[in-house]
Amino acid sequence: MVDLDERKKVEVCFSPYLFPLYKEEFEIIVVIDVLRATSAICAAFQNGVKELIPVSTVEEAQDYQKKGFLVGAERQGQIVEGFDFGNSPFSYMRPDFKGQTIVLSTTNGTKSINIAKESGRVVIGALSNLDVLKEWLVKQDKNVLCLCSGWQNKFNLEDTICAGAILDHMLSTGQYRSEEDASIAAKYLFLSAKDNILGYLKASSHRRRLKNLNLNEDIKYCLTPNTCPVIPILDDDRLISVGIDSII
Repeated sequence: MVDLDERKKVEVCFSPYLFPLYKEEFEIIVVIDVLRATSAICAAFQNGVKELIPVSTVEEAQDYQKKGFLVGAERQGQIVEGFDFGNSPFSYMRPDFKGQTIVLSTTNGTKSINIAKESGRVVIGALSNLDVLKEWLVKQDKNVLCLCSGWQNKFNLEDTICAGAILDHMLSTGQYRSEEDASIAAKYLFLSAKDNILGYLKASSHRRRLKNLNLNEDIKYCLTPNTCPVIPILDDDRLISVGIDSII
């Protein structure tokens, strides 16, 4: 057991809007956007994508498109006009994407990545890479913030439950401590939902939003844990995948 005064911190931030209140305290920031950006990013690396460039605006995405990059863009759950794909995980399972560099811009997730990168090392979290990510984070022995992308700067359930799962595991090791009420809430939301995450989130706002867009298969995929044992981290401005034993 680690001495209580020497334990590292792990906390949960409910949305990017609240991030300025946390940003000075943490060395690793886990950006979470379960429905669907971080799930799509994990799917991309599981499929063999070489690297992924997250950009915040459609204009940046268009600039990369003009340079010949493979570029996806999503707003309000739908593919932006003029782009061939958005942030559906299934879009990144194409054989021709293997070994490629992909550019992505989304409503919430890629903005959160670019907000977080000025304050710490960014790693991508989702339900789809949950167990391998939890194990990797504990090995780092650093202060960790789980940043929920939410929906347009507002709280959402699925990101908070994912963050709670990460926090619950890290606290269980005895190497970490948590002090914030937001983190306690995230933990207990996860414990309430863990036996049936898909059912628990049936009434969540973003699940309803995507269901109305006939994206039920995306929902099921994104809410299924541990389908992608990958650890995407931001290296300069590009996401790459690192091994479970890597230390940053």
